Amino acid sequence: MMTTQASQTPTISPLAIKERTGSISTAEIISVMKGEITAVHIKNGFSVEVGDEITANFTANGGLKERKDGVPGQYVGASHYRKDASAYFAEAEEARPFVDALFANLADPVHGLFEALRRELHNQKIELRLSRSKHGQANLCRAVCWSGSGTYALEPHDDAAQVLCGGSDYDISSVANNTIVALNFYPSVAEQGGNLRIWSHKPTVKDRKSQGVETTGYPYSDAYLKHIPCHDFELKAGDIAVLDGGFIHGVTPFTRNRRLVLNSFFGFARPDLVLWWT
Repeated sequence: MMTTQASQTPTISPLAIKERTGSISTAEIISVMKGEITAVHIKNGFSVEVGDEITANFTANGGLKERKDGVPGQYVGASHYRKDASAYFAEAEEARPFVDALFANLADPVHGLFEALRRELHNQKIELRLSRSKHGQANLCRAVCWSGSGTYALEPHDDAAQVLCGGSDYDISSVANNTIVALNFYPSVAEQGGNLRIWSHKPTVKDRKSQGVETTGYPYSDAYLKHIPCHDFELKAGDIAVLDGGFIHGVTPFTRNRRLVLNSFFGFARPDLVLWWT
């Protein structure tokens, strides 16, 4: 394995990054979907007070669980990672009331962004909807607190492999042919560290095979990433990040305070259809 890793030279893909303060726009999101921008970091994108309430609701949530799929963290909601469609949608249905409880009666930013994007895409004759199957329907988001204790709180990974290898029962499989967008809202952040790091590399199937992560996209080794440039987003509570999940990204280690992220994925399944899932 080590010989294979050493022989594979990663291709550098330039990052097109936008960072600013204020409200995120649907135009910026669509630019990421179309591959025109790699990532957008919006500072003070939503209310810190709303973030505090979401964090409190997460801590007290009856659906709070420890991940048991090899990716350390606590979560509320459902993840399609390493699950077939029947298992994922069953988990999503079971978790739905607990995801709703994260927001209680709040005018939260996730629902607001989803509806704004849905209206904008509708104007362009494009449908935006939650992923679904005969087994159920996806939730709008999941809440995750990563807890890796090594070099990273969340190891370097890409989001494309798990979608590409998700299986024919998923309607999201076709999104892997386009840009898979990862959407992150940060209700609370660590006192030190916990940056979102993105590397200038968008792995191919051949790259994943060379690293033994063909079906998961997780994790990429330090040796593989050693000579690839990267960019850190230094996050604050109330920030929003939107990125092309096909690029390798991870979370740097942090100390003190809970770092909570509300995460969703979406992308074009067809020119007239955008699917959203977790």
